[in-house]
Amino acid sequence: MANTDNKFKNPSGHTLSLSREQAVELFIPVVAVLIALVLGALLILFIGKSPLTAYGALLKGSFGSKRDIAETLINVTPLIFTGLSVAFSFKCGLFNIGAEGQFIMGQIVAAWIGFSLTGLPTVIHMPLAFLAGALAGALWAALPGYLKAKLGVHEVINTIMMNYIALYFSHYLVMGALKEPGPIPQTPPVVEAARLWRILPGTRLHFGLILALGAVWLVYYLLFKTTLGYEIRAVGINPHAARYGGINVSRDIIIAMSISGALSGAAGAVQALGVQFRFLDLFGFVGYGFDGIAVALLGRNHPFGVLIAATLFGTLARGAITMQSIAKIPKQIIGIIQATIVIIVAADEVLRRILKSKSVATQDVVEAGEVGSDGD
Repeated sequence: MANTDNKFKNPSGHTLSLSREQAVELFIPVVAVLIALVLGALLILFIGKSPLTAYGALLKGSFGSKRDIAETLINVTPLIFTGLSVAFSFKCGLFNIGAEGQFIMGQIVAAWIGFSLTGLPTVIHMPLAFLAGALAGALWAALPGYLKAKLGVHEVINTIMMNYIALYFSHYLVMGALKEPGPIPQTPPVVEAARLWRILPGTRLHFGLILALGAVWLVYYLLFKTTLGYEIRAVGINPHAARYGGINVSRDIIIAMSISGALSGAAGAVQALGVQFRFLDLFGFVGYGFDGIAVALLGRNHPFGVLIAATLFGTLARGAITMQSIAKIPKQIIGIIQATIVIIVAADEVLRRILKSKSVATQDVVEAGEVGSDGD
């Protein structure tokens, strides 16, 4: 029997191997991105523009200068948090489509703590406001988690409704009790002590990026290095088997949804404390929560995959602005590229079957060759 693993050597000389399943998991997102970029190029050609000029402008807008890089990373930061949020719930077999609502609640609570408390030192006020935003997101997700765990109410329905409650509740607050005097529906600015530190001089890049990278490592450690993470993944694979094995499935569902909500709430907090310095009234959904679903899908629900996917989506979002202004390409092309990536990744079963059939055919050929050589 032929070895179906893909082996290669790292620089230290040790042999590493990827199983066929791992290779497919890595291959599908790469294929999705390449197909989407080709489709985008065809659309650009269709409207009479040059794909090279368009993609060149996209890269220039994302990485052309220190300021461009900083703005790209600012876009990436909340996507890391919301992508981790959705991925974490997926690991428990849950679909947290309410990341947007949790993002909103994290924003408004962090802003409220940021402007209402005064006289606190930065080392207390900034972490307090950030953690308050994360806690708000956790509580907002815990209710659907509880209803799912105790009553079997589907989390998709609950989290969608919680999105709209968060949207209109925040609108009510910013038009009333939390409104800054003046015609604009917004909260007062957060005090200086609550604002996230700038980490790249001359730009708006803030400490939230460091927090997001820390969250990637923390989620990875929690999922793959702790007993709780093992239980959450076991529930996601088969809740009935997990329950039979002595795992408290209801408890883990509530915990997973709460952690997922905390990550989305943290995304809102870094926006309020690091970018806007206040809560601005939302006339519709911002989109970071929904984009987090796409990021989690492309990242295959793995923390480090989410980091890569968030970087890609943040780059596309930032570069779309320059692509429109310099190359005169509609930024909706980027939306089509992102949607294509999601569709291909979501429909990965088609690619799996194609790759499986090719792998089986190749294996048959190899085995036939081995039989022939034995006959010699």
